[in-house]
Amino acid sequence: MLALAIFIATLVLVIWQPRGLGIGWSALIGAAVALATGVVGWGDVGTVWEIVWDATFTFVALIVISLVLDEAGFFAWAALHVARWGGGNGRRLFPLVVLLGATIAAVFANDGAALLLTPIVLAILLRLDFPPSGALAFVVACGFVADTTSLPLVVSNLVNIVTANFFDVSFGRYAAVMVPVNLVSLAATILVLWAYFRKDIPATYDVGRLEVPGSAIRDPAVFRAAFPLLGLLLVAYFVTGPLGVPIAFVTGAAALVLMAVAGRWFSGGRGAVVDLPKVLRGAPWQIVLFSIGMYLVVYGLGNAGLTDIAAGVLRWLGEQGTFIATVGTGFVVAALASVMNNMPATLVGALAIDRADVAPLTRELMVYANVVGNDLGPKLTPIGSLATLLWLHVLAGKGQRITWGQYMRVGLVLTPPVLLATLIALWIWLPVVS
Repeated sequence: MLALAIFIATLVLVIWQPRGLGIGWSALIGAAVALATGVVGWGDVGTVWEIVWDATFTFVALIVISLVLDEAGFFAWAALHVARWGGGNGRRLFPLVVLLGATIAAVFANDGAALLLTPIVLAILLRLDFPPSGALAFVVACGFVADTTSLPLVVSNLVNIVTANFFDVSFGRYAAVMVPVNLVSLAATILVLWAYFRKDIPATYDVGRLEVPGSAIRDPAVFRAAFPLLGLLLVAYFVTGPLGVPIAFVTGAAALVLMAVAGRWFSGGRGAVVDLPKVLRGAPWQIVLFSIGMYLVVYGLGNAGLTDIAAGVLRWLGEQGTFIATVGTGFVVAALASVMNNMPATLVGALAIDRADVAPLTRELMVYANVVGNDLGPKLTPIGSLATLLWLHVLAGKGQRITWGQYMRVGLVLTPPVLLATLIALWIWLPVVS
């Protein structure tokens, strides 16, 4: 009961953020209480650090890359191109925006897709004079697709990185399993979003109101460097994975190279456009503290018996056959993520799978189902992920307020069918590549 009380209090602090208290400090307070009361021991700190350090620093490096590119105008350029490809047809533009969000989520992680793309799309919609209901459809689509299509690569979601590191899944193996599964998730996402919002999407819009895409580019040097750098980064992930090089080192090196280009370090800073101090201030450093603190609190829940309970549930699911094991694990962890946040739910799921005594194929299905559930499950409620809470805050600052009630009405309708379709695709595909 003490471990549970500490977790609930910590989660409330993280969500409430009294007096602007950062999510990292809130989680560390919970961890300090857990240590002081003996819910976790000092030996658990090293265990948790081993689990989270690579994932969190990889995530920070990815967001730094995203922020530099955003300051250079890269994402605005891409969004303007997509808006022009729509050709004045709102019903063509809608799936194109979803596809853009899916691409950004795959390469720059779900948080980058939701937090960077949404304000840009919203600004374009305002320029096109979309009605409020139409703008809401596109905005929700940006936020929704950021998570539902964050499956394909290890770096596409912090959940993916933590899981791949915990179970020692290589970058190539992960991609071989999840890229096809992600395509199913993308197709299901487009279908459910279209079915839900089709009446709100404007039939036409005036392409003439759009700026020329090239006008969005603020730093041509960074823009020219972006495509080859991202291509090399993707290749490096596949090459260095089998060598045991941590993903954080590879991503961090790419971030430093891009910062060097943006800061004109090779020319003493002359001609620099991107405000690197601003970028570094905007990087999610609090997520490092949050990961350590919250995972320690959750580790305390595991020590108190939650992991054994979860392992028992998974063991029972495993006995029902691979289909029930896959779908059941995905929905169980999705429900858990929706009420306790997907990051702690990821660790609970990983620890439970590690302890559950199931067949090798069933175990691997559960590992990937844990990823799917924790990537998609947070869309059920606003507290399911920190990215969603930040996304809602950013929208409110732009005058597009979405209440928790509005969000849940959409999330509870759209998430289950996408989650089910994705888990079925995983169940079908994994044995094929095993």
